[in-house]
Amino acid sequence: MANKTDIIDRVHQTVGGTKADAERAVEAVISFVTESLKKGEEVSIAGLGIFEAKTRAGRTGRNPRTGETIQIAAMRVPKFRASKTLKDAVK
Repeated sequence: MANKTDIIDRVHQTVGGTKADAERAVEAVISFVTESLKKGEEVSIAGLGIFEAKTRAGRTGRNPRTGETIQIAAMRVPKFRASKTLKDAVK
């Protein structure tokens, strides 16, 4: 499984410069996506996909320990839709 460190290493190898510069670049992209989703905006990255924040409706759940019925509040959650290019590459 790849993680953020692997992405930073790949950016460093591809772009050059220092590893700290590569880390700042990756952090900037993650920060931009996060801030945009907080504002309710979509982020579309060509060849990768679309990040968006959707509202999940409230629902009734059950506490597994006690069996008690509880109400789960509505909330905003991040969603990702892969682009056709990414889907075709993974096939």
